[in-house]
Amino acid sequence: MSESQINAADRIGVEPVGRLLLRFSLPAITGMLVNALYNVVDRIFVGRGVNEIALGGLSLVSPLMSLAMAFAMLFGIGSANMISIRLGQGRKEEAENTLNHCVLLLIASSILLTFVGLFFMDEILSVMGAQEGSLALDYSRRYFKIILYGSIPMQVGFGLSHCTRAQGFPTITMIAMFLGAGLNTILDPLFIFVFRWGVEGAAWATIISQAVSCIWILSFSFSKKAVIHLKPAAFKASLKTTVEIMGFGSPQFIMHIVMSAVQIIINTSLGWYGSEALGVSNGGDIALSGMNIIGSISMLILMPVFGINQGAQPILGYNYGAKKFNRVLRAYLLAISAATFVCLIGFIAAECFPLAMIRLFVPDGSAALYSFAPWAMRVALLMLPVNGFQIVSANMFTVTGRPKISIVLNMLRQCIIFIPCLILFGKIWGLWGVAAAAPVADGFSFIFTGTMIFFELRKLRKHK
Repeated sequence: MSESQINAADRIGVEPVGRLLLRFSLPAITGMLVNALYNVVDRIFVGRGVNEIALGGLSLVSPLMSLAMAFAMLFGIGSANMISIRLGQGRKEEAENTLNHCVLLLIASSILLTFVGLFFMDEILSVMGAQEGSLALDYSRRYFKIILYGSIPMQVGFGLSHCTRAQGFPTITMIAMFLGAGLNTILDPLFIFVFRWGVEGAAWATIISQAVSCIWILSFSFSKKAVIHLKPAAFKASLKTTVEIMGFGSPQFIMHIVMSAVQIIINTSLGWYGSEALGVSNGGDIALSGMNIIGSISMLILMPVFGINQGAQPILGYNYGAKKFNRVLRAYLLAISAATFVCLIGFIAAECFPLAMIRLFVPDGSAALYSFAPWAMRVALLMLPVNGFQIVSANMFTVTGRPKISIVLNMLRQCIIFIPCLILFGKIWGLWGVAAAAPVADGFSFIFTGTMIFFELRKLRKHK
């Protein structure tokens, strides 16, 4: 390790914590927001350039996108972790072979998902939550078919970006994100408003943009600048390496599979209760569209929080390892404060201006959408102010060497409490119960996480 690298590491233990958190968080926040823009930009232009029912179609495809992302994370994050370890051990050749495995596994899984999706599209989409006669189903079919054509560059680009970051080149990954998101923002209005391609235009904009990102990442992986290089001719197949990659990537894989399952349950509940609650024949489609918009707004609000969380992690980890517990506490409290501030701003905007935010996506929506979506937003985001605390506090247990607790705390909010609330409240209050499930799950998770973190912080204060 060079002297400059040693000094860089030492600075994490001596520089003012606030300055460190700002320096580490800003790039992560930027990356998170840029990554979120792929979906949000698509939804804004589809809502404005097609119609509100098309947004419901995109919502039906969302669980399938999460499933594809799960495989990209399984092999991408798994390989990135192995590459970091092998480089740290000075085993460069094995790190390069891991990179070769990563690309092969990403391509193989993409081809498999593409063929399954194309040959069984109707059967797959039929279990994504749409009810019989749903107009949104046709939009989802047209969108998803094109997305499948771009499966390989989407998977390879996303998976390899983690490996590039693992080599110490986060800027290369960030440029790839900017290229993709920027091009997507240009192509979406071109294809939807000028060429009149509808949801197909949004899909083509997405796969072309992500193909450009993939080419950028691949060109770097073959270049002399990279620490390790893609060398297909030197590939040595290893079952052990494949199993290790999957082991390292399995936590994120499982999380995305769970998220996909939760989204299917939400879609199904919206389809069941939408028509009766909204009093129109296509109420299920309108409910899907409304919750899709709310999900997009929630994503934009929470992306900076995830960025703050990522920025805090190396600061917390280094100082915890160095037994500088006063700095750990300060970094944690600053991260909590920053995350809560972001959530409060988002909460105020959502509670005070819900209709204006809905109109950003659908300026000429139906009366049913405008009566449901603003109310649902106010309810669904009711506990948003405590989400920042939940996210940062759950990560604290990863830093202190207990990742299983962190996984449980995250699963509490997204699955363990949320799914029973979703099913029970739906049966009791119908569509309005579906919207109310999220804040109740957030509230219970906040209490549980707060109890756990109270004892954790008490231990840290004893060691100060």
